Amino acid sequence: MSTAQIAFLKGHGTENDFVIIPDYDGRLELSPAAVARLCDRRAGIGADGVLRVVRSAAHPEALGMADEAEWFMDYRNSDGSIAEMCGNGVRVFAHYLQRAGLVEEGDVAIATRAGVRGAHIAKAAPDGTPGEITVAMGRAVLPDGDVTVTVGERSWPARNVNMGNPHAVSFVDDLADAGRLLDAPAVAPAAAYPDGTNVEFVVDRGPRHVALRVHERGSGETRSCGTGACAVMVAAARRDGADPAVLGHPVTYTVDLPGGRLVISESPDGTVEMTGPAVIVAEGVLDASWFVRATA
Repeated sequence: MSTAQIAFLKGHGTENDFVIIPDYDGRLELSPAAVARLCDRRAGIGADGVLRVVRSAAHPEALGMADEAEWFMDYRNSDGSIAEMCGNGVRVFAHYLQRAGLVEEGDVAIATRAGVRGAHIAKAAPDGTPGEITVAMGRAVLPDGDVTVTVGERSWPARNVNMGNPHAVSFVDDLADAGRLLDAPAVAPAAAYPDGTNVEFVVDRGPRHVALRVHERGSGETRSCGTGACAVMVAAARRDGADPAVLGHPVTYTVDLPGGRLVISESPDGTVEMTGPAVIVAEGVLDASWFVRATA
């Protein structure tokens, strides 16, 4: 993509922050090195990941979803690696589409590497505050087998939950037990997560109310993780004997994260929905020569 300027925006969902790159026709080459530089909090813009906005018909990985969803969320972790899904990212992506005039309030379909995700954009508040966004996150998969998470000298049992991307959910007595989470916690057996995993540490705050910290695969500890909050809700409901399929009605948990609060619901058919805010905080242009050097 040869241009003097490359547009970008900066946004976040419960402080899980993203660089948004509008590239509707899929002309921009985003190498892992370029993504890592964009996300660098000292040498770049700084973010937990990059959301590239591409028409599904213009991206080979999304072409098969083009009839269902016009827009593809090409999500990259802050280290440049490709990820299947990002729940907070979907909310921010949907908010961007509305802000850019590409969709209206109401329902919108978004293509991701984990499949098409439906989002609902609520009406803005009278003061102009954007409406919260509800995302249909699909169904959780709960693989069999015991999993253990280790930080330093301490280990905890964990629940293997897949929300389109992998999670190891561990219930602990104190969130401080996980330390600073600068390095990825060790997870065993390795065969349970051949491509690595996100790890959530969870404490109870009250009835159907939990709080978590998360180490995201490819990004480190982040302020929030939407798929992680969903995985935690599913694991907590099973632990608490509140499986919606057994109860015959939806189950809802409040999930507190360092960056804010999400509300997660699971229906008897297994469909998980996530509701929370999305914010765009800035927009501008990248220096093209800097970007070229970043991709070298």
